Amino acid sequence: MEYISTTLGNLVEQTAFMNLTVGNLVMIGVACIFLYLAIRHGFEPLLLVPIAFGMLLVNIYPDIMISPEEASNGTGGLLYYFYVLDEWSILPSLIFLGVGAMTDFGPLIANPKSFLLGAAAQFGIFAAYLGAMAMGFSDRAAAAISIIGGADGPTSIFLAGKLEQTAILGPIAVAAYSYMSLVPIIQPPIMKLLTTEKERKIKMEQLRPVSKLEKILFPIIITIVVCVILPTTAPLVGMLMLGNLFKESGVVRQLTDTAGNALMYIVVILLGTSVGATTSAEAFLNMDTIKIVILGLIAFAFGTAAGVLFGKLMCWASKGKVNPLIGSAGVSAVPMAARVSQKVGSEADPTNFLLMHAMGPNVAGVIGTAVAAGTFMAIFGVK
Repeated sequence: MEYISTTLGNLVEQTAFMNLTVGNLVMIGVACIFLYLAIRHGFEPLLLVPIAFGMLLVNIYPDIMISPEEASNGTGGLLYYFYVLDEWSILPSLIFLGVGAMTDFGPLIANPKSFLLGAAAQFGIFAAYLGAMAMGFSDRAAAAISIIGGADGPTSIFLAGKLEQTAILGPIAVAAYSYMSLVPIIQPPIMKLLTTEKERKIKMEQLRPVSKLEKILFPIIITIVVCVILPTTAPLVGMLMLGNLFKESGVVRQLTDTAGNALMYIVVILLGTSVGATTSAEAFLNMDTIKIVILGLIAFAFGTAAGVLFGKLMCWASKGKVNPLIGSAGVSAVPMAARVSQKVGSEADPTNFLLMHAMGPNVAGVIGTAVAAGTFMAIFGVK
């Protein structure tokens, strides 16, 4: 009987019920809400499903993220090794490779002025940087937090790792990916508030055709120009442009297919679950996390507003030829932000087609956010 009672006692002690805290239960509830939003309402399920499931796992079984130094047997948890790839900036760079392989820079090449809209939307990053400093974060932590304003999860993770802000990497990444997923909810009210119905109805001229030579030269020239000025952007901008060169050259179709499909989805799984696994109750439920979430929302809202306002300026300068709605697509959430510009524009006029015009600022925003990250790295002397 003693053997049976001891065995049963050991089994009971090994269940998660004996170790769950109130904080763990809260985070499990948050994970379930994320899964509901992703599966039921389709809020970026490719991102939210792995993130939410990683969140679920770590709050049920914390040792899945244990480091080898902390483990009694010297072997780290499964998701710990995934997370190391985030810290080493490997997974964010591979995400950019896949994004490049799937992205058409034609709209940006056809309308280079889109770079200005992409640059304007980065205002939210620097506004959040000042806000984070005012809230008491260190200069490096403030820089890492501010990139949330670009709505770019991989760049947020990349910069947090480079600036050695791994303690807040989890909240930063979750906030960035959450706001990327919520683009269709957050942006439209801001866009409608800052534009008139007449402006939203503006129809833009069809973009000029872009030659194959232009598309091939674009990633090469951008890599040379940007990486010479800011060499620290090479892991992101370089991988983005390499993926795009795969696509546009037309001579490495197998590499294009691999980078934009199989490799991309494998990396999303590894990155998403490891990011979700950083949200243990102990690490996530604190005042700093609340501040980061608030700052991220403010940064994203400021970036959207800055893009729209600059779009209004371009509308005035062009005498009504530019629809200000495309300015909101200057954030880095590709292609969700461009689709939102199209949606809001079509609500004003069902015959209005803004998607391709909005893709220019949208892909410019990807480059702009990477440049902003490189600028912070240069400021702090990080290589």
